[in-house]
Amino acid sequence: MSAIPESRLGTHVRVATVGEAVHAFVPPPLPPKPPVRLHELYALLDRANQALGRLDGISSALPDARLFLYTYVRKEALLSSQIEGTQSSLSEPRATGRRGCVSSSRASARPRNKPLKRPKN
Repeated sequence: MSAIPESRLGTHVRVATVGEAVHAFVPPPLPPKPPVRLHELYALLDRANQALGRLDGISSALPDARLFLYTYVRKEALLSSQIEGTQSSLSEPRATGRRGCVSSSRASARPRNKPLKRPKN
C-alpha cells in the first residue's frame, strides 16, 4: 500500500489486489482534528427552522399549494436552463407545458423530453 499526499480530509492510497492496482480514499479517524465547532451553526439552524415554520404556516392559507410550488419549479427550470446556456425565458417553459417542446424562436433553446406539467386539481 503506497500513500499519496495526505491531508486533514483523508488520504488517497494505491492498493494492489489480485494483481490489479486500484486507488482508494481513506478518511481520517474520528473525532476530526481540529474539532467541528457546531455551536457556531446553531443560530443559522434556528433561523432556517423558523423560515420553514413560516413557509409551512403560509402554505396552509393557500387554496392549492401545488400551484404555488409549480411556479417555483418553473422558475428553477428557467434558472437551470440559463446556467446550461440555453437562455430560455419564462414564456418558453409555459409554451413547453402546452406543446411539449420549447419555442424555436431562440436558437439556443432546445426541445425537452419531458415538459413541465401543470398540477391537476
